[in-house]
Amino acid sequence: MADSTTPETETTAEPAKAKFTRALEEAKAGAQQLGKEAQERAGQYREKAHATREEWVNEAKARGGQAKEKAAGLADEGKTRASQGLAALGKMVDENAALVDEKIGTKYGDYARKAATSLQDTAAKLDAKDVGELTEDAKEFVRQSPGLALGMAAVAGFLIARMFKGSND
Repeated sequence: MADSTTPETETTAEPAKAKFTRALEEAKAGAQQLGKEAQERAGQYREKAHATREEWVNEAKARGGQAKEKAAGLADEGKTRASQGLAALGKMVDENAALVDEKIGTKYGDYARKAATSLQDTAAKLDAKDVGELTEDAKEFVRQSPGLALGMAAVAGFLIARMFKGSND
């Protein structure tokens, strides 16, 4: 009887071992297939992310260019207004120089005329330069006189703060 069970166990062990081996191979093949699928999907996601990044970069560049153009336009407009304001102030001082001659004296009238001429010359120089040249001039001024530039910036900040503070009252 012992001999009869041994062959039966061996005959059932062979098909079980074969089934196990086949199942193991199928599992390996399935795992390899899943790995390939995962790599393909990862590649697709990577491509999609790269394309999206490129779109965002291009859009940012376009918006940056638009902002730069708009800032340049606004700076040019501000330069023109400042030039016109200086010219108008110079004209007003020049027109009132005769009154200064009468009221205070000729010496002070001459000062007023020189100031008016200086203001009008400055307005003409400002109008003749482009914004890039003005920026370079400002940078050079700060390099040459950083203390004076800092003091002027502090005074300008104080005056602007006083203007806004006064407008809220």
